[in-house]
Amino acid sequence: MMKVKKGILDILKGKFLVDGDSLKNWRFIIFTSLLAAIMISSSHSADKKVHKIAALNEEVKELKSEFVDVRSDLQQLKLESTITATVEEKGLYPSETPPKKIKVKSQTASK
Repeated sequence: MMKVKKGILDILKGKFLVDGDSLKNWRFIIFTSLLAAIMISSSHSADKKVHKIAALNEEVKELKSEFVDVRSDLQQLKLESTITATVEEKGLYPSETPPKKIKVKSQTASK
């Protein structure tokens, strides 16, 4: 029991950092600190990517919604009734008589 208590006190006082074989302890501490820094950096990088993906997904949703709105507006504008109303405002009216097909015979073929 006494050895456990003494060992804990030595650790708390930091004697393992100043003893004769403390070089290997320092190497291990530096190594674990370096690994912890790499892990934290990797975690922050992953978090940034997750937030960027979420923002891009929101932007995609907004753009899809805008696309649907614009497409429905375009379909409305392409309707014959809408075109007729717009053209009538400018003084043009649809023809009362249907168009006739004109056939032109080539004169070069008869020569």
